[in-house]
Amino acid sequence: MKTLKFKLYQHKRNRFLKRSINAAGVIYNHCIALHKRYYQMWGKHLNCAKLQAHVAKLRKRKEFWQSVGSQAVQDICQRIEKAYQLFFKHSKKGVKPPGFKKVKKYKSFTLKQAGYKLLGGNRVKVGSKVYQFWKSREIEGTIKTLTIKRTPLGELFMVVVVDDVPEPEIKFTTSRIAGFDFGLKTFLTCSDGSNIESPQFLKQSLNTIKKASKQHSKKLKGSSNRERARKNLVRKHEDICNARRDWFWKLAHNLTNKFDVLCFETLNLKGMQRLWGRKISDLAFGEFLQILEWIAKNKGKQVIFIDRWYPSSKTCSNCGHVLEKLDLSTREWRCPSCESVNGRDENAAKNICAVGASTVGLGDVRRAVPAIAV
Repeated sequence: MKTLKFKLYQHKRNRFLKRSINAAGVIYNHCIALHKRYYQMWGKHLNCAKLQAHVAKLRKRKEFWQSVGSQAVQDICQRIEKAYQLFFKHSKKGVKPPGFKKVKKYKSFTLKQAGYKLLGGNRVKVGSKVYQFWKSREIEGTIKTLTIKRTPLGELFMVVVVDDVPEPEIKFTTSRIAGFDFGLKTFLTCSDGSNIESPQFLKQSLNTIKKASKQHSKKLKGSSNRERARKNLVRKHEDICNARRDWFWKLAHNLTNKFDVLCFETLNLKGMQRLWGRKISDLAFGEFLQILEWIAKNKGKQVIFIDRWYPSSKTCSNCGHVLEKLDLSTREWRCPSCESVNGRDENAAKNICAVGASTVGLGDVRRAVPAIAV
């Protein structure tokens, strides 16, 4: 599976797509209301097939609902069903059931087998209208779904999921392996001794965000000035996201060009979010790993994740001695067995590299070697 995203040209006919997204939001809220009412009356969960059949009959009598394709309506019912099944399975973990959404904030609708057609060049037909999009890459493989998505700024994107894409065989070109340890002060610490600092884009632009947010809160609710201020605030956040994403892509390309196997520790991002909040959101470790895995897969490189509970910081990279306890404030410690001095992050990166090397069949590498033959 591969997901491709294309931006649609700005045009007055885009109002039909926005109208369809609004209709999808109305249908979604109606389905949620039916679920709640059915449970109150019968004490049971509403079956997805029954809901789809009922909404299909209602759609014939409501002209506004007909602006959304029939398959998009079925997809809405299926997504609600998946959300309820997830709630039933993980309710004790804090997962909540799906709730109502504001129609203005409803984002997208999805078409599967019908309701769209890709024309020649950069044109796509959705419903009875033809739209143009920026074709930044060729669409290869079998198209599974097509989603029209609306951003908070009102811009429209076309998200295409394709299957049967030929995957590259894993080919090593540099014969190098490295381990990486994430940190709060240093974004990445490599097992070869190098460090990568994070620009912390949100922290740099925090004053600009605060100013734009203050201007937005001052405006009268429902006024055009408030809507203008809202869009300005959204643009500031998008600038930060785009700058961070651009840095992630460049860093991921740089690392995959230097190394064939990249080893990371599995992170508990939710736990880190509870402890450090905005700092973790600004560093965005999860987004970086997604981008890195995608680039590594296309280049035929490997990304290895070791066990979350492996004591990478407490294990001496020279002799393998494991400390019983190591406080987070301790950034450097001396091994009681071999008397070597270990920096916390560098030592963890070396251990991650050693465990990752044994995972791919290179044996247990206890000393940091920047280049290892594969």
